[in-house]
Amino acid sequence: MVEDVAGGIKGVEFMDYLPAGRIIKLAPSDTLVLSYLSSCWRETIAGGTVTVGAQESSVAGGKVQREKVACDGKLQLTSEQAVKSGTMVFRSAPKPNALPTAQVTLYGLSPLVELKGGGKVSIERLDRAGERLELDLPAAQLQHGAYYDLAKSNQVLAAGGLYRATAGGKQVVFKVDQHATGGQGPLVGRLLRLSAS
Repeated sequence: MVEDVAGGIKGVEFMDYLPAGRIIKLAPSDTLVLSYLSSCWRETIAGGTVTVGAQESSVAGGKVQREKVACDGKLQLTSEQAVKSGTMVFRSAPKPNALPTAQVTLYGLSPLVELKGGGKVSIERLDRAGERLELDLPAAQLQHGAYYDLAKSNQVLAAGGLYRATAGGKQVVFKVDQHATGGQGPLVGRLLRLSAS
């Protein structure tokens, strides 16, 4: 995932998901910040030729700084991927008033919500009654028509909280890590995907 682009890099934009094997040529003054959702590596690359890998990039003729960032390390399936895969899980019957299990953990207090095309988003706290955030996000208000950063509007969730985000027919139950930090930290640790594809 592209977190930042500086310079004249063509064909690569903020929040692009890049496939493994993609080659990107950088001028000496160009800088590219990539984050890997599965390995939690965050790379700042200056100049050279970058080959995107599955877990990290290979850089020839440039400089790369890698840092391990707090992220969930697991991707949510797109609806197309979910149709092609199947799993059956047998569990004991749920206990009355039991809280659902989080599908993803966020490591920032202000999520970056991915909602292609915009719409209404509800974020409800499940482990404490009464806390709810309602957002009406027209596409024109979203970065690149798909992203809304709660940090830019100073909206924060509670560290250690369990939440359900709902948009249209999609729901994601997530928890905020008890050591989550505020502000605009690494995007890979704050990404909350609500897009259907």
